[in-house]
Order: sequence, then C-alpha cells, then structure tokens
Amino acid sequence: MDGANHSVVSEFVFLGLSNSWEIQLVLFVFSSMLYVASMMGNSLIILTVTSDPHLHSPVYFLLANLSFIDLGVSSVTTPKMIYDIFRKRKCKVISFGGCIAQIFFIHVVGGVEMVLLIAMAFDRYVAICKPLHYLTIMSPRMCIFFLVSAWMIGLIHSVIQLAFVVNLPFCGLNVLDSFYCDLPQLIRLACTDTYQLELMVTANSGLISVGSFFILIISYIVIIVTVQKHPSAGLSKALSTLSAHITVVVFFFGPLIFFYTWPSLSTQLDKFLAIFDALFTPFLNPIIYTFRNQEMKVAMRRVCRQLVSYRKIS
Repeated sequence: MDGANHSVVSEFVFLGLSNSWEIQLVLFVFSSMLYVASMMGNSLIILTVTSDPHLHSPVYFLLANLSFIDLGVSSVTTPKMIYDIFRKRKCKVISFGGCIAQIFFIHVVGGVEMVLLIAMAFDRYVAICKPLHYLTIMSPRMCIFFLVSAWMIGLIHSVIQLAFVVNLPFCGLNVLDSFYCDLPQLIRLACTDTYQLELMVTANSGLISVGSFFILIISYIVIIVTVQKHPSAGLSKALSTLSAHITVVVFFFGPLIFFYTWPSLSTQLDKFLAIFDALFTPFLNPIIYTFRNQEMKVAMRRVCRQLVSYRKIS
C-alpha cells in the first residue's frame, strides 16, 4: 500500500434512517418543516437583535451569535439528509472529502456553541448576582473576547479531531449506519487497531462535553444559591431567566454526552439523538429563549410588521 496515502476508499455509503418509503416520506416532510422553521426562527432573532437598538446589550449579542451558530448546526447535516431522502435511492453516498468536511464543521459549530453557552451563563451570573457592575463587567470588549474565544476553541477542537482521522487507512469497508459522518462511526471503518484512537476521541470530545456541562450546572447552582441568600433580588425572576438557559443546555449537551462517553448500545437510539441534535435543538432554541422574554417578543413583532409593510410597498 502506498505509504503516502493509505486510503483506498473514495466515498462512504449511508444506510440512512429507514428502508421503508412510507417512513422516509414522513421523515422528509417532518425534517423539511423543522429545518425551514429553524432557519426562519434563528434568522428572525439575528435580524431582530441587529435592527432593534433596544436589544443592543450583551445578553442579546450572545443570543444572536447563538442563533447564528444554530443556523450552522441545522445546515451541516440536515440538507444532505433531506436530499438523500428526496432522491429515493437506497445507496446514499458522500465523498471522502465531503465526509471530512462534515466532521470539521460539526465540531467547529459544536465547540463554538459550548463556549457561547458558558458565556451566556456568565452573563446571567453577572446580571443576577452583580447587577450594579453588569455593564462594566460585560463590556463590548468582554463580549468580543467571548466571541473570538468561542471561534478559536471551536476551530482548534475541530482541527485536533481531524488530525485523528485524516490519515487513517480505509481499505474496504465504507458503509456507515447513519445519515451523516462523525468520528465514532468513521473510526470503526479503519482497517487498523483503533482502540487508542477511540480513547483519544473520547478524551477530546467526551471530556470537553461533560466538563462544559458540569461547569454550566455548577454556575447555575451558584446563581440560585446566591439569589436565595438575597431574596430581594427576586428568586422567581432569576429562576424564570435561568430556566430557558438550563433547558437549552440539557438539550444541547444530552446527545453529545451520550455519543462520546457511552458505548453505542442502539443504532436507532444514536440516529434519534442525532436528529434531535441536528433538527430539534436549533428549532427549539429560538422558542425557548423568546417564550418568556416579553422584550424579545415585542421586538420580533415589530420587525415582522416592518417586513410585511416593506413587502406591501415593494
């Protein structure tokens, strides 16, 4: 075998979600509706935050960037899945380069979202526990620092992941029982001993996911305990604010922790969690963050009215 290029596999085959055409039709309609709704909801949040001067504050700056990342989370794997279902072909293929690109972008947006969620937790801690110093601590410089750090960490994390697999020898098996490419499934196809490599992947992705999750949970506990010691700060308001963040954190980290820290017990469960992570989480985030936020709902209605009136004029 050529020492410069051990890989003789030029493409990978997805088994997809189901062989039943009826189920695929339901999945096609369901996935398309969720994808469009997710893109529209997150785009509306970005448009609302950027166009409304009342929302030019740190918390909404971070929320708009989270929505931008959710656009990426939705678009990395979902369009390819919808396209494969639409073609009605049993053989759903992706090139080797396309597979590597999916892995790269999955881990970039995943790493960025982790850091943004930590930044949003820090923002809530300062707003609730140190309200008098909020604008001083959450200055524009601090917001830019969080954003740049998020992208740097996401890129570094993704490059490290790719370093694990880009030179693996793939010399025959090329069937992935999934609808997208990611490290756990891809590594198992390599024609070499991958035990140590799987441990490194677990250490890189699993520990980062679990560590970030526990940092967030501990920060929320600190906030709640602090508010309980100062009832005048408004426990009910704090819990209402935190409930949205905690819900998003659980939805985002739940599937990730399962993927990278537990062995695969069920392929169907893996697929369900992957769909949840790629479709449901980006779809639910705009709903969760705006459901109890009267200021955001009013601003979104204002933007929608402006868009409708603009279309009528044009």
